[in-house]
Amino acid sequence: MKRGEPSRRTTISAALHKSGLFGRVARRKPLLSKMFAKKHLKDSQTMRNKILWSDETKIELFGLNAKRHVWRKLGTAHHHNTIPTVKHGGGSIMLWGCFSAGGTGRRVRIEGKMNAAMYRDILDENMLQSALDLRLGQFIFQQDNDPKTTAKITKEWLRHNSVNVLEWPSQSPDLNPIEDLWRDLKMAVHRRSPSNLIELERFCKEE
Repeated sequence: MKRGEPSRRTTISAALHKSGLFGRVARRKPLLSKMFAKKHLKDSQTMRNKILWSDETKIELFGLNAKRHVWRKLGTAHHHNTIPTVKHGGGSIMLWGCFSAGGTGRRVRIEGKMNAAMYRDILDENMLQSALDLRLGQFIFQQDNDPKTTAKITKEWLRHNSVNVLEWPSQSPDLNPIEDLWRDLKMAVHRRSPSNLIELERFCKEE
């Protein structure tokens, strides 16, 4: 900028806008280790097929976890174009589940807050059987870095059962493909409009 030219903020902003640049708050994203990304960049499809992915999710009775779109005219947002809601979602259930490239494994309802002991029992009663049902053979187990998964009793159980655990970064921006499965499940269940938690759980199992 030459001396004598106007340097007011409005002038600069106008020039930036004319160039297609607009001030926006920078989006945040988790820091993902380049080492982790490079390490798994060349994983074979055979290796990926041996991964048993796992995670838990909350499914609300009335609080649909996805946006619903409707066609309406301006000024009619509240004219028969609404979705009924209940405070706190009308109740919810927590599920643990797993899947591989070959299909879905077992689904378990979690009663109360899951701690390390409860998580170990879920693995003992459901994870190994899921791997057998899916005919994975020597498989690789994926779990996040939640305190219950890194607890001593969990590590001891995994080691005792010779389970090969997939290294997982502490900062993982929804890398787990089970997130897509949970989303599809929630949408399918809520299309059936469950009226109570018993129906909600049954629909989850059926879907």
